[in-house]
Amino acid sequence: MQTTKLLFANRPSIVVVLLFLLLASTSFAGSREQAKRLHDRLTGVPPAPAVLDSMAAMIDAGDPVAAAFEAMENPAFYNTTVRELAAPWTNRERSVYVDLNDTIATVIGMIRDDVPFDQLLYADIVYVGSANATGIPYSQSDNDHYLDLQLNRIDLSDAANLQQSQQSMLPGTQVGTEQAAGIITTRGFAEAFLVAGTNRAAVRFATLNHLCMDMEDFRDLTAHPDKIRQDVSRSPGGDSTIFLNDCLTCHAGLDGLAGGFAYYDFDETLQQLVYTEASVQPKFLNDAGVFPFGFETTDDGWINYWREGPNAHVGWNSVDGGSGSGAKSLGRELAQTRQFAECQVQRVFEKVCYRSPNGTADEQAVQNIATIFESNNRNMKRVFAETAVHCMGN
Repeated sequence: MQTTKLLFANRPSIVVVLLFLLLASTSFAGSREQAKRLHDRLTGVPPAPAVLDSMAAMIDAGDPVAAAFEAMENPAFYNTTVRELAAPWTNRERSVYVDLNDTIATVIGMIRDDVPFDQLLYADIVYVGSANATGIPYSQSDNDHYLDLQLNRIDLSDAANLQQSQQSMLPGTQVGTEQAAGIITTRGFAEAFLVAGTNRAAVRFATLNHLCMDMEDFRDLTAHPDKIRQDVSRSPGGDSTIFLNDCLTCHAGLDGLAGGFAYYDFDETLQQLVYTEASVQPKFLNDAGVFPFGFETTDDGWINYWREGPNAHVGWNSVDGGSGSGAKSLGRELAQTRQFAECQVQRVFEKVCYRSPNGTADEQAVQNIATIFESNNRNMKRVFAETAVHCMGN
């Protein structure tokens, strides 16, 4: 009984001692725990002992960003983390569970090689497997080349296996360097977003995936309606106010931009991207009888009515000045916005922090890292490093 009384009498002291020991232990192992957390978040695999030691030393020296770059030397960063970042950009369900294709491979290669990431939507670029990595050549009409890389678990972090090329130089291509527009003219993108339909999906998913804004986010009652196509009723259900207060708010801007894809299609029979220079795809003229006085597409010109009004916050900076012709200049219009920079940070944040930005500290971090991205040659590895460091302690 006496022993029990003494134990209870000294319980506050015991608690204090235990807390002190716990805090001391955490402090002692802090840099190693942080290094391991960084490595896990960036690669999904534990670090080798020597790598953990090196990363911990960098953190102790006050340079956790360098430690993050050390972690990204692991092939799993490219083969798993970057691949999973890009996969949802290639399908309408935005699923990560899709096969490797030219779109995903190009994202992996661009990040690996520090290609300025705004070029994602307008450069004449594509990444293909080397002859040593696969015996199946790139094809315009199937995905076998990339499936072979996937099935044989080829290390795409190795530049000897995955190499930069030009879309305009691939065998059988229909696009020249002035028509190639980064991933939005790859076969993978075309199969998902240029197939059938009206090609409005190409704009919608380009903005959703790379500006983090869906059509509802762009709603603008003040946008000019003169580019809204003939297939949109001006009085759905006999009520013109529905068009004025709903349909117009999205279609005015969307149809103005979608003209950039007027010469592009995905041929489901040939299973390839088709480009018909100076010839508008028939899908742009479907259902012209719905409202014959609507806009008739005659070329691949586009205009951005979202530069002014409520969508000026997007931060439009392109040298094209809000109008142009074809997918390349349209892609540049989107990719050189402030919103593009912030969206890349948000996508990486969701990937390496396992959550969306939440609260003032996170939102400020997104802004700061987006500014670093813009001032650092739009380097995506730096975005991964800075974002992982921000989430390192939580």
